[in-house]
Amino acid sequence: MEKRKVAVLGATGIVGQMFLKMLEDHPMFDVALLSASADSAGKKYSDAVNWVLEGGIPEYAANMNVADSGALGSGKGFDIAFSALPSEVAETIERKLAHGGRGVFSNAASHRMYPEVPVLIPELNAEHMALVDNQKKKTDGFIVCNSNCTTSGIVMALKPLLKFGVKAVTVYSYQALSGAGHPGVPSLDALGNVIPFIKDEEEKVINETRKMLGTVKGNWVVDAPIDVMATCVRVPVRNGHLETAVVELEKEPSMEDVKKALKGLKGMGGALPTAPVHPLIVREEGNRPQPSLDVMAGTPERARGMAVSVGRLHFYGKRLRFVSLVNNLVRGAAGGAILNAEYAITEKYI
Repeated sequence: MEKRKVAVLGATGIVGQMFLKMLEDHPMFDVALLSASADSAGKKYSDAVNWVLEGGIPEYAANMNVADSGALGSGKGFDIAFSALPSEVAETIERKLAHGGRGVFSNAASHRMYPEVPVLIPELNAEHMALVDNQKKKTDGFIVCNSNCTTSGIVMALKPLLKFGVKAVTVYSYQALSGAGHPGVPSLDALGNVIPFIKDEEEKVINETRKMLGTVKGNWVVDAPIDVMATCVRVPVRNGHLETAVVELEKEPSMEDVKKALKGLKGMGGALPTAPVHPLIVREEGNRPQPSLDVMAGTPERARGMAVSVGRLHFYGKRLRFVSLVNNLVRGAAGGAILNAEYAITEKYI
C-alpha cells in the first residue's frame, strides 16, 4: 500500500507529541507537515517543542520545520490531517481543510456534536462512518472526530451491555493530569489534591455517550435513549483515566453473561495496524485495573495503550458496577484518531 501524506496539527502539544510517536514508521502514513501556533512557525520542531513523552523526539520529526496552523488554507501537500488543535481554533481550520478536500481526523471537541460528523470508535459504531457521505455532498473532504478521552473508556464498556437493556448510567471519573495538556494543572493545585471540577467535561461525557451509542437514521444519529449522569474530577496521576460506572439494566443477566459479553467485543481482526486484538480486557483481580499497571494494555506492539481494561464487576439488583481504565493519550486521543484514519482508508473513504 502506498503511504498517505499526513499533517499533524498542534504538533507541539502533548497530544500532538503522541501523534508523532505513534506515527513513527507507520505502515500506512508518512508525516509530511507539522503545524503549531504562529509563535512556533518557522522553527525546527526540536526547537519549538517542549517534549514530555518517553523516548524523546522521533528522529524523523526533529528537523522538520513547523508551519503556522492558521495559514494552512486548503492543505496542499497532504491528504490527511490529524488535528490536536485547541478547540477554540480547531473549528475554522479543520473546516477549511475539509473544504479543501482533506480527510480531517480530529481530537478537538469543536465538531463532535455536528449532526453530519461521526464520533467514531470502529469497534463500536463503524456504521456511523456513513455520515461522511453526507459531508461529501457539500465538500470534497470530511471531518471525523474521536470522542473525549473520558467518554471512550465508558462507551467501550457500555456497548456490549446494550443487549441487556441499558436504561441509565452514572459515571464517576478520576482523570489523569495529562488530560489537561502541558503544562496543564499547576503543581500546587495538583500535588496531594483532587480537583472536583473539569470545565465542560461532564457535558461531553453525557452528550457523546448518547451519540456514539445511537443509531444512524438518514443524515444524522438518533441518540441512544440512555439517562447519563457524570461527575469528573482531576487526580494526581500522570496518565490513564480511571472511571467507575453504575449501570441500570432492564434485564437481569448473570455475571457470567456480563463477562462473556464484555470479552466478546470484537476487534478489527488484525486488519488495522493500531487496532488491538482484544479492545476490551476484563480483569478478574479485585484491585484492577490500575493506571500504573494497565494503562498500556493492548497487543500487538503498535496497539499498546489502545485496549480498555474493565474490572471490579458487581451487581446490586439490576444495577451493575464496573471500573474501567482508558489511556487518555492513546485510545482517548492520538491513537483513536489514527485508528479512525486507518479504518477510513480500508473502507475507501480516502
